Amino acid sequence: MLDREGFRPNVGIVLLNQRNQVFWGKRIRTHSWQFPQGGIKHGETPEQAMFRELHEEVGLHPEHVRIIARTRDWLRYEVPDHYIRREARGHYRGQKQIWFLLQLMGRDCDMNLRASDHPEFDAWRWNEYWVPLEFVIEFKRDVYQMALTELARFLPRASHHNRYLRAGMRSHRRDDEGPDTAPIDEPSEPNPAP
Repeated sequence: MLDREGFRPNVGIVLLNQRNQVFWGKRIRTHSWQFPQGGIKHGETPEQAMFRELHEEVGLHPEHVRIIARTRDWLRYEVPDHYIRREARGHYRGQKQIWFLLQLMGRDCDMNLRASDHPEFDAWRWNEYWVPLEFVIEFKRDVYQMALTELARFLPRASHHNRYLRAGMRSHRRDDEGPDTAPIDEPSEPNPAP
């Protein structure tokens, strides 16, 4: 399904862990890494396509993630001729994508790269949000940059696990002492032993 200009509707997925690192998949039998993405089928909304692709490529279900944001408009990239099948040349120009920013609510072990009969990835890792764009295939770099830039303002506050903070322990202060100076989830030094 191509639009009048020869672009195929597609979704891209930026999946975050609790530290705002992004899921980065290695394309099967290649050395190229990318975000999950895939085409929108006839009759699907971008959100429906995103959930389908998320399951097919990463093995996650809707209950494993929370949608944080999506790009406002289509982001386009052209595919060089030597990557286009001969029968599609002259008609197909590239992809137009809606990008989704998702928060992983499940666990790493919920991911399954073999959830479909035609896996896209054979390895994955967490990467910093501003992934090294030189590892993205050249013709997709500008779209990755645009998507990450537009979605960056929606990044949730990263959670830091403080091994010294126990549940139910709060600083006890009188109302006239003023507010605490550090957020509760900020790492702190342990109390020295008596």
